[in-house]
Amino acid sequence: MSHQAPHRSQAFPELLKNWRKKSRFSQLDLALEAGLSQRHVSFLETGRSKPSRYSIQQLGQAMNLPASEIDVLMLTAGFATRTNNRNWSEATRTAINSSIDHILASHNPYPAVAVDRIWNLQKANSAAGVFFQMLGHDGDPNMLRALLKPGKVRDSMNNWAEKIQSLMRLFELEVARRPNDHEAFELLQELKNLPDVNVALDLKTKEDPPPLLTMQFKLGENDITLFSMITTVGLSNDATLEDIRMETFFPADKPTEQWFQHNIAPHL
Repeated sequence: MSHQAPHRSQAFPELLKNWRKKSRFSQLDLALEAGLSQRHVSFLETGRSKPSRYSIQQLGQAMNLPASEIDVLMLTAGFATRTNNRNWSEATRTAINSSIDHILASHNPYPAVAVDRIWNLQKANSAAGVFFQMLGHDGDPNMLRALLKPGKVRDSMNNWAEKIQSLMRLFELEVARRPNDHEAFELLQELKNLPDVNVALDLKTKEDPPPLLTMQFKLGENDITLFSMITTVGLSNDATLEDIRMETFFPADKPTEQWFQHNIAPHL
């Protein structure tokens, strides 16, 4: 779940100023929020003062930046990233991995996966493995691409166009929050260039959309309807941890629940 090295066309003062404007802070407002003086923020933006690791962290948190973008600020200022700081203990790593495994395993017989910031599959429970195989998943590690590209998974979705509008909108927002994440930007362009994706994105949305957008699959004579919940690791200063997402899928109706009990549970 590593990030590509960000490019460094922007120096720290320019990058800080751009982020401040995007976050709609005045220098005074940002200074107050970060616990710094307005004079210091002004000097940082003009390059008259060099930032400390502490001031960068305070500024990034004040602007509510993703951990990966705070890492970019660190790099442009000449510091090592916080994500590369391996001082946290092996016990903590083990606890996090065990917690993820527990969530995924406990969700059987319904699918559950752990993905990174660009939806590359990191872990999946047994139910997800069986269900994806039934859908005809070809092993593509990227869950967005697996849903959007032509193939058996896409063909099995009854509401494909409606669903990808929602997924692409969420992914575009995430990419916008991380302007230095070139890997994510390149994936977004790749997805938009897949057959029929732009056509689906241009379709008009319903005037009165349902409160919950489900994923509707057709498997043989069965209609499988799922909704999902996403869990993240809370309060992390590490971009790798912040990027972990656990998506758990739930049956949206009784026939779907019974289908999983009869067709997935026996294989676990």
